[in-house]
Amino acid sequence: MDEFEVRPGEVVGSAPDRADAALIFIGRIRTPFQSLRDCPRQGQMDGPICRIEIDEPWWQAMQGLEAHPELQVLYWMNRARRDLLVQVPRTGAGRAGTFALRSPARPNPIAVSIVAVTAIEPGAILVRGLDCLDGTPLLDIKPCRRGFTRQNEGQ
Repeated sequence: MDEFEVRPGEVVGSAPDRADAALIFIGRIRTPFQSLRDCPRQGQMDGPICRIEIDEPWWQAMQGLEAHPELQVLYWMNRARRDLLVQVPRTGAGRAGTFALRSPARPNPIAVSIVAVTAIEPGAILVRGLDCLDGTPLLDIKPCRRGFTRQNEGQ
């Protein structure tokens, strides 16, 4: 099956003719996954080491990352469909609306993964736990603070 083929039961829509925001890619993600079929359904903390390459203008923004063993990585799934309203998952587990799934096919193909940091290099972060294709554009990186509440904000 072609990765852009519509499965029986899926519904295709069309996006409005407008753009509400502009995004800046701050780097690229290097993974061993070359196709959607190679890509795991969810990232695994014991999965392969992947490389997050930060573009040079953003290197200073990496200061302090060594204090965070886990990060949230936001990325743009640039090879995903953007027109499916109702999908049939690969598992064949019935139909569901796009917003009820973690599928890459969405109106704005933004993904977030929590990753384990294995090393930090000049201009790059080595991590485990990604589930995206090689060359995926990077949107942002944030410290992962499990259990964070407003009571401990600023600590």
